[in-house]
Amino acid sequence: MGFMKEIERKFLVNEDKLPELPEGARMVQGYLSFNPTVRVRTEEGPGDSKKAYITIKGSGMLGRDEYEYDVPFEEAGQMLKLAHASLVSKTRYRLPLKDHPGLKWELDLFEGDNAGLVVAELEIPDENYEFPRPEWLGKEVTEDPAYKNALLAQHPFKDW
Repeated sequence: MGFMKEIERKFLVNEDKLPELPEGARMVQGYLSFNPTVRVRTEEGPGDSKKAYITIKGSGMLGRDEYEYDVPFEEAGQMLKLAHASLVSKTRYRLPLKDHPGLKWELDLFEGDNAGLVVAELEIPDENYEFPRPEWLGKEVTEDPAYKNALLAQHPFKDW
């Protein structure tokens, strides 16, 4: 963890074309700041695994600086009480890309105020990286700020 340059593409999902999904991880995240973005996230599952992170993200849509650090799970739960907007809850499914070692789709099924929204993200090594597009992949929304999790905390999908 620590510093990395995050280059991520984001897409809507055609749910009716999804394959059977593996076990997912339940995530709850809240935002302590929006400029810069400071996020606290807890993650539970598969099995009994529990993790928590604090992440600081720079500005940008496709590529941006990111600093991420492990924090104790219980402390992250307390930090979530300090969130400036509503918490974002989702279940994340990780789907590896065939013939692209180390790359995986992160498929998020949102819950609560963002229920009904399903988004797939792919972190790629550079902005021009070519990758296969599965049949369940829908419209690209990388450049649409409404789909950023920080904005979903402030302007949930149910209010669109």
